[in-house]
Amino acid sequence: MRIRVLGCSGGIGAGSRTSAMLVDSDVLIDAGTGIGDLGLEDLDSIRHVFLTHAHLDHIAGLPMLADRVFDENFETPLTVYAREETLRAVQDHLFNGIIWPDFSRLPNAHNPMLRYRVCSPGDTIRIGYRDFYAVDVMHSVPSLGFTVQNSGGVFAVSGDTKTNETLWPVLNACDDLRVLVIEVSFPDEMAELAADSGHYTPRTLTDDLKRLRHEPEIWLTGMKPGEESKIYDQVLAAAPDKNIKMLSRGTVLTV
Repeated sequence: MRIRVLGCSGGIGAGSRTSAMLVDSDVLIDAGTGIGDLGLEDLDSIRHVFLTHAHLDHIAGLPMLADRVFDENFETPLTVYAREETLRAVQDHLFNGIIWPDFSRLPNAHNPMLRYRVCSPGDTIRIGYRDFYAVDVMHSVPSLGFTVQNSGGVFAVSGDTKTNETLWPVLNACDDLRVLVIEVSFPDEMAELAADSGHYTPRTLTDDLKRLRHEPEIWLTGMKPGEESKIYDQVLAAAPDKNIKMLSRGTVLTV
């Protein structure tokens, strides 16, 4: 399993792209601005999109993706998997015929190119040889993290979250957790804002990492532009014994 990081920033700026990861060639986890750097052939290969939640930095590229891959004579639809609340937000506020065409009714309502599938915490969705398992996490809106398992091991992504009681038991139950991508959006000096908006800081993240019984590669994502160095230094100072790296656009992870 090959995971290509298309975007991992908590905002925009020169060289920054928001959250999107391409799993092999056909599956996206989140559809932020990072998908805009894909070539046309890569875009055309995508047929599955897992959304962690409905915030714009995680869904901004989805309307344009649907427009790009739309084909009246399609063989395989584009399917979006997310919590019911997330799918409702996408339908009401993006594909509503005002902000963007409703591709879930095109070319017709009986056989649409864009389809939605509810993915609730605890659900497993198999796509090819990969099992995508949905995990409840604690953000400011209903959100998911995901574990993705194949014969080579488990890759996990937290989505946006703050301290929670749900992610860590799932990760500890993964016997072969190889890679964990986890958010840390704000430095410790902005702890109150982080808590109010549902995000980790270095201190709260490293406190929760003490619960993890495995030793995977840990990659940090979702940092606010301009704060990356400070956040990373604070994480390393608080958890010098962990294998922690900062994710960057273009990183390729293999499981």
